[in-house]
Amino acid sequence: MRIFITGAAGFIGSATTKELIAHGHQVLGLARSDANAEALEKLGAQVHRGSLEDLDSLKAGARDTDGTIHCAFIHDFAKFAENGQIDKRAITAMGDVLEGSGKPFIVTSGTGLVAPNMVVTEDMRRDGSPHMPRVSEETGLAYAKRGVRAMAIRLPQVHGADGKAGLIGYLLEGARRKGAAAYVGEGRERWAAAHRQDVVRLYRLALEKGVADGIYHAVGEEGVPMLEVIEVIGRALDVPTVSIRKEEAGDYYGPLAMFAGLDMPASSALTQQRLGWTPTGIGLIADIGQPGYFNV
Repeated sequence: MRIFITGAAGFIGSATTKELIAHGHQVLGLARSDANAEALEKLGAQVHRGSLEDLDSLKAGARDTDGTIHCAFIHDFAKFAENGQIDKRAITAMGDVLEGSGKPFIVTSGTGLVAPNMVVTEDMRRDGSPHMPRVSEETGLAYAKRGVRAMAIRLPQVHGADGKAGLIGYLLEGARRKGAAAYVGEGRERWAAAHRQDVVRLYRLALEKGVADGIYHAVGEEGVPMLEVIEVIGRALDVPTVSIRKEEAGDYYGPLAMFAGLDMPASSALTQQRLGWTPTGIGLIADIGQPGYFNV
């Protein structure tokens, strides 16, 4: 298949591009800059110039290919609500041109904030909470009723290269600014995690085998204690590890305070059963705990 990928030069998208090409697919990658275009050409992908706000470019990319994987998102949590609406308009633009086609359309979501303080499963649906401005999942899956093989992949904290590890990278930068690595209370809350290579393999399997209205969890580890994550950050930066109260989280974490102190474990048991996917990558703590992982 020839697949259109947004965010194709990004952390997840670039590895997904490589995975698809390695398994016989062609990739048309969205590129908003010359640097992105050059990176995609080196990966063996075709380049499609545009951006998340260039709706015509998104429509053309989705219309002229056999399937679409939407990986892109503007990760600026100071403008989370605004970026959520940009994402919604982008998904709607692509979904509208796919209507009635039966083509696969995969959007990207997250395992967090689906149902805090319990292990989230694939059968749990988001409730449209105003506290979660990103509505990619609800927007994309609506097209399953409009003749599109629409699916959602929920990501946990994804690690595996380039010093990246989901929201953990933002925690690292916060610790660098504050001169201390902080966790809330006793740091017992858990965040699900997965290695990037496992994640991109799931994107491919969903593309090839996933069903309309399917939700799949790219989860390798159900829940990693936040205290362990913060201890790794403290060692990497050589700063103290401290406990803070929930009411102090806004000052310390800034825009990420909505995630502070939340227990966000997730299971991938149903995904593994339904798609034959088995995560095999190194665990989060072992990976980010390697010397130089964050290049600090």
